[in-house]
Amino acid sequence: MHLTTKQKNELIATVTALLEKMIPVEDEPPTITVSRPALPKMLTIKECAELVSGLTEHTVRMLVKQDKVKYIRCGQGARGKILVSKDSLVKYLGAVCA
Repeated sequence: MHLTTKQKNELIATVTALLEKMIPVEDEPPTITVSRPALPKMLTIKECAELVSGLTEHTVRMLVKQDKVKYIRCGQGARGKILVSKDSLVKYLGAVCA
């Protein structure tokens, strides 16, 4: 059985009409929300020392130098400000103190 172009268009129109009756058509497209991963909380050396009693700024600097905590250096060169990941610090201290 061969259909003409006119018959094909009529068939498509009929199927489309049936589908529109069966499936409600929304006027507005659905809104897609994309969640971004939360950024890690970063602390300065001084804030790290204030967070844990008995922890000195020198000790935090030594943990950074020994790569025992995750950190980034903001600014240019070796004199940039050091920001330490709070999660990394707490995880390291929890492992050491446990």
